[in-house]
Amino acid sequence: MSEGNLRVAVICDWLFEYAGSERVVEQILLCYPQADVFAVTDFVPPEQRGFLQGKPVKTSFIQRLPLARTRFWYYLWLMPLAIEQLDVSGYDIVISSSHAVSKGVLVGPDQLHISYVHSPLRYAWDMQNTYLVQSGMDKGLISAAARYMLHKLRLWDARSANGVDHFIANSGFIRRRIAKAYRREATVIHPPVDIDGFSMVEKKGDYYVTVARLVYYKHVQTIVRAFAAMPDKKLIVIGEGPERKQIETLATPNITLAGFLSAEELRRTIQGARAFVFAALEDFGIAPVEAQACGTPVIAYGKGGTAETVRDGQMVHPTGVLFAEQTPQAICDAVARFETLDIQPQDCRAHAEQFSATHFRKRFRQFVEARWQTFQASVNPHDVSASVPVEPETH
Repeated sequence: MSEGNLRVAVICDWLFEYAGSERVVEQILLCYPQADVFAVTDFVPPEQRGFLQGKPVKTSFIQRLPLARTRFWYYLWLMPLAIEQLDVSGYDIVISSSHAVSKGVLVGPDQLHISYVHSPLRYAWDMQNTYLVQSGMDKGLISAAARYMLHKLRLWDARSANGVDHFIANSGFIRRRIAKAYRREATVIHPPVDIDGFSMVEKKGDYYVTVARLVYYKHVQTIVRAFAAMPDKKLIVIGEGPERKQIETLATPNITLAGFLSAEELRRTIQGARAFVFAALEDFGIAPVEAQACGTPVIAYGKGGTAETVRDGQMVHPTGVLFAEQTPQAICDAVARFETLDIQPQDCRAHAEQFSATHFRKRFRQFVEARWQTFQASVNPHDVSASVPVEPETH
């Protein structure tokens, strides 16, 4: 098939803002500018739509249902049906960017389906009980109804994995989740981080910083409790959320709750910090990589994505310290260990650069092109010369 005739579809879950998964879509579209975009819903505001490269988004019937913009979770039970109604039958390559249902789009035997998975359905698999407790649906009839719905989602999610030819995981942590949920292998390609937007600063201040939405699973309370027990060490907490008032009651004079900051203020605060503290269990975790791009070491919980993005103090050219438990004492111990180390800003920056958008595009294109050539050889044994058209790197 000639280069100009190759048809590519990019499938998303729901689009509301320019955030982590949308940044992956942005880079995929830079790889394949001829692609069309599909999603269950699309409510991205006009000022944030630049990542779509001016492309229209073809949406499902859920887009037109009442409260779809503000209460789309009400329609979670309908989303498997919705994603299956999106017609991608006219495309050669289907690329799904999935943290929920988009990998379940229906494809035929002559189509190559590659799914970039941010995570299998967290609330349907290993984090079901956590989500039910946090949403207040862990007891009574509403809990029974929610558990039954999640059971049905789990069955659909496992079955729909059969329609994917190749999985890409955004971290080794997610690769293990894919293996557990779907019994499938996946290749790890870490998501793109805007390294160029965070320049390195060598001179550091005398404070620590954490950036997160103030919700339970981010464990900002745990960080604040730790620094309350270390009154000689300053902590700046950046972010807002429902736990704000609880955290205010825990904060001691050495802890500053800065709330939301502008992008420039946020960047400057991270650049000047002695270290960035991160206690959440994340699939990947972009913020710790951004901190390292600033030349700022990271003190982080050593499970999930941060175990792959932070080089512990025991390693050559360390970029931070990892702690084993999400407890105040573990953070205190990690801070004490960090202060015995001599971590260089240049090492932090050099490590962060391997997660750049340029690196992502290179690896992603190579992966897709190799699988397309193999797929073409199996579908058309007499035509093994086909290759994926890609845009040349301009920077």
